[in-house]
Amino acid sequence: MTKLLSCRYNMDTNRVEARFEDGTTLAIDCIAVEDEYGNTPAQLEELDWLLYNKPLEYAQMVLKGEMERYLSLGCDHGRLED
Repeated sequence: MTKLLSCRYNMDTNRVEARFEDGTTLAIDCIAVEDEYGNTPAQLEELDWLLYNKPLEYAQMVLKGEMERYLSLGCDHGRLED
């Protein structure tokens, strides 16, 4: 796989669109990712936070198979402050 250059979340299609150094593009279906990894409301919130704030990191974790490990760390970016 070549270097991942950029990503953007397309709200209309609910996909992260990734562009690689060799010109290849890839669309990651975010509903499929949520179905696979979003087992709790907190995990779904974290996935949403990543989509909107760090789509490049989101794509990298999906492509490397690291999403489950990331979510198991109990990150709380998606949670609203009191």
